[in-house]
Amino acid sequence: MAGLREWGACFSLSLCPSPPTANGYPKILDILERIPKNAAYRTYAEQITNEKLSMAKVEPDVKKLEDQLQGGQLEEVVFQAGNELSLAGKMIHWELWEPLLEELPANQWKQPI
Repeated sequence: MAGLREWGACFSLSLCPSPPTANGYPKILDILERIPKNAAYRTYAEQITNEKLSMAKVEPDVKKLEDQLQGGQLEEVVFQAGNELSLAGKMIHWELWEPLLEELPANQWKQPI
């Protein structure tokens, strides 16, 4: 990370001269392996992460990669990958795939008419 861009919305993010293949995506996939395969979060997070990782491996041009990923500048994409990595760790802690400890009240999800 060689410096800061002097333009655009990413002024305070460190300059990212290369795609995030070594940064966040493989780490996210490693953490997702600790979540049960039938968990919805793992299914969709793996799908999205694998798509972004395959794009990052194939496209050497940073500008073209930014356009394909549709996540803003590459620095923003790396920042988003870091957020997803953090969320994946929290999901493991929360164990949202486990059954509820108590039954929900009968009208919990009923909207007022």
